[in-house]
Order: sequence, then structure tokens, then C-alpha cells
Amino acid sequence: MNDMLRPAPRLATIPAQHFEVVSLEYRGQRVLDDITLSLEGCRRTLVMGPNGAGKSLLLRLAHGLLAPGAGRIRWEGEAPRQAMVFQRPVLLRRSALANLTHALAVRGTPRRYRRAQALEALEHFGLMSLAQRPARVLSGGEQQRLALARAWLLHPRVLFLDEPTSALDPAAIQAVESAVLDFHRRGTRILMTTHDLQQARRLADEVVLLSAGRLIEHSPVERFFREPRSDEARAFIRGERIW
Repeated sequence: MNDMLRPAPRLATIPAQHFEVVSLEYRGQRVLDDITLSLEGCRRTLVMGPNGAGKSLLLRLAHGLLAPGAGRIRWEGEAPRQAMVFQRPVLLRRSALANLTHALAVRGTPRRYRRAQALEALEHFGLMSLAQRPARVLSGGEQQRLALARAWLLHPRVLFLDEPTSALDPAAIQAVESAVLDFHRRGTRILMTTHDLQQARRLADEVVLLSAGRLIEHSPVERFFREPRSDEARAFIRGERIW
């Protein structure tokens, strides 16, 4: 295989990212309140909580799309390469293949390698038969896999996913979860939001629980489900409202 087509090597460490008493306000309302949190290693961290808890805002702050109103977010060392997959993928009015070759062009990949790398990513994510189809007419699950294929080509050390399976059928959910595990096996830290308790059980190494902009709990997944430390976490696991 051409060296340009090989997956990125698994690196030893990913810089830790620290939220230090981070707050954020929107229209005069505090939507994140004094968040202190460290994201370390090559972990799969699932962020949970009810609607309005601040999950998506936390991801956008971590990815640098938003700046905190107070406190700071810092990396231990140089910020690593990152990618983000949204609940509703942002796709160009082009074919599935062209969406990928465009991403490679933006990244600076030489033109002679782009098509081969893009086709390899389409094949990896089960989209080869859809290469020439307009990206915006694909099904929701296909669009999400295309967004993941695009992120795959960027070789991120950290991948942010904002409820990537919320509107998908069971088969599409399984395909997305399989892709997330592929990223992790390649050495990518995962930070993902979800409402789905069973999905957290399947995917997470650790769980971050938010409610009304506050950090309620941050613990290994086994402890979170077996011995939650807060009344809010116990209620959330039982399916009760916690706000």
C-alpha cells in the first residue's frame, strides 16, 4: 500500500485538556457554570444529561468553536489535530466522493493522492456504491457515515461527536458506533454526547453527567452505573427528570 494511504500510526500519548472553572453565558443566562474537568489519555468519554444541560456547548468549547466567558481551557502542550461530527452533518452540494476530496484539498493533501484516499475511506465506511451520489440526498445514516469518513481522512487525535445517532434507525446506529470504535482503536480520544444510557454502556470508558450547566458527575462507566455518587445521577439512570 502506498504510504500516503496508510492509517495514521497509533501515537503514545494525547495531550490532556483541562477545563478550569469554565463558565459561559448566553443572553444573560449562565448556561455552563464553573466547569472543572480534565480529559486525558485515549479514552471514550460520553457526555450525558437532559436537554438544555449544556452538552453541546461543552463540546464546542472543547473543540475551540466557542470561547469561555470565564475560566480557561488549556491543553498540556500543543493542541492536537481534531475533528467534529455534528448531529446534522454539514455536507457540500457535491457527490459523496467530492465531499471527501474537498476535505483532503483543504487539508493540503497533494491532488494525485486525493481520489485514492477518498475512495479508500468510502470503502471503509461502506459507502463505495454511493460515491457519485449527491451527498445531500443520502439517508441520515449514510450522511453520518460520510461525515465520519471525512473525519477519518483527517487523522484526528481527538474526535468530538454531538449526538451522532439521535435520529437514526438501529442499523445506522450500529454502523456509527462501529465507526466510533474504529477511531478509538486507531488511537483517537472520543468525546461524544448522547441521551442513550445503553449507548453509554456500550461505548464509554467514562461518563460526564451535566444538568442545568453544572458538572454533576465524572466517573468510570462501571462506577457511574453501579455506584453513582449523586442523587441526580441515580435519578438520571432511573429515567427520572433531574432539572
